[in-house]
Amino acid sequence: MAEHDFRYNLLNPEHTLIECRALAPGRYQVTGNGGSIQSGDVLLVTLKGSRELSMRLQADKVRHLINPRGQWVAVASGPVFGELAIFNWQVKCDACQAQLDFEFAVDAALGKKAQAPAAEARINELGWRKQNNRHLCPQCIDKEVA
Repeated sequence: MAEHDFRYNLLNPEHTLIECRALAPGRYQVTGNGGSIQSGDVLLVTLKGSRELSMRLQADKVRHLINPRGQWVAVASGPVFGELAIFNWQVKCDACQAQLDFEFAVDAALGKKAQAPAAEARINELGWRKQNNRHLCPQCIDKEVA
């Protein structure tokens, strides 16, 4: 099992994602070029409408096309959501006032109540922490620990 990175920010023309579309919640059809994809491989793909968010898909079936050479189509499994919504939020460090502009994704069907927990999970992924209702950047977390 190999991992293949098809995120847009890599801009690698020999290894590109052509299309990724949902077939059903948790099932995706991915079309790409290059990478020698096999069943069981993991594909990292950028979320549509996002600058930096990606998801991991596991290729279940792969069909390599004869023409155009190097192109393939895979059916993959991944995160289950009804309708994905991407939000851009900002948070300031309460110690040094550093600002973090970040994106996070949430299932739109879960409504507004799901946004804050998803945002907190995302800032934790980015190294920030919320302690006693204060947001702290990674540098200030290190200062408090030391």
